[in-house]
Amino acid sequence: MKISIIGAGNVGGLTAMRVAQDGLGDVFLIDIAPGLAQGKSLDMEDARSLLKINYNVTGSASIKDTEKSDIIVVTAGLARKPGMTREDLANKNALILKDICLTLRELAGDAIVIIVTNPLDLMTYFALKKTSFEPSRLFGMGVSLDTSRFANLIAKELKISPVDVEAYVIGIHGEGMLPLTRLCTINGVALDEFMQEDRVRDLAKRTVNRGAEIVSLLGSGSAYFAPSAAIAALVKAIAKDEKRTIPVSACLNGQYGLKDVCLGVPARIGSTGIEEILELDLNKEEKEILARSAETLRAQYKNITA
Repeated sequence: MKISIIGAGNVGGLTAMRVAQDGLGDVFLIDIAPGLAQGKSLDMEDARSLLKINYNVTGSASIKDTEKSDIIVVTAGLARKPGMTREDLANKNALILKDICLTLRELAGDAIVIIVTNPLDLMTYFALKKTSFEPSRLFGMGVSLDTSRFANLIAKELKISPVDVEAYVIGIHGEGMLPLTRLCTINGVALDEFMQEDRVRDLAKRTVNRGAEIVSLLGSGSAYFAPSAAIAALVKAIAKDEKRTIPVSACLNGQYGLKDVCLGVPARIGSTGIEEILELDLNKEEKEILARSAETLRAQYKNITA
């Protein structure tokens, strides 16, 4: 299996390493910055003897090396800088993504594509329009990262293993996300059996602000350990046909009463990409929040000029 990762920054580079170590296929790390992908690929290769794992990572500065890929991860794009509006970021990254999409449509028309470029839900929808790929084969990493963050915060609060926590976050990958606190469980038992409601709300709020918290502490750059783990989990689910339920930014076609918009929802992921979008039993307030998120994204998309 050929797995191409476009963008060799912190997220893309670490994703390449995780995917290679999992033995999921031959990895091609691609970045237009001269030498960046090539240097990182050589560094990864040098770790093979120490790790006692044989894997193949090829670095390249040419997007054409995505040709005939089975899975493509797109992390390329600018990070949001102080003073930059989300509209500014969307337009700048849409210009980057536009050229990538046209190349993928020509050279890797049968690939399954995972979008990581921000603003993620907008860029996923933009990529769908530019590639004309089936929505089952092109989707965004989305709220799988936010769900993992929520589960981690709950686990730390209760001093338990995060593997015992079943958390749910849907909606926009960003400040508009919706942690579904009432659906969260600990080994099948409702979260409110373990924690007071006000504390649960505090953890939900901290989940929404987790990315910003990490950025402020780093001082420069943003998170990449957890994002790369979220991407690698999706790649593995596809490569191994795991049929695993993972929240992704998917194009909705009637699910949750919404159409023609990409939002974070749980989906069954297998060898063909999204095999099924799962509909959670949302209450009236949750449905209204999700609907408002969809309207916000539609309005923002109209302002993309690329």
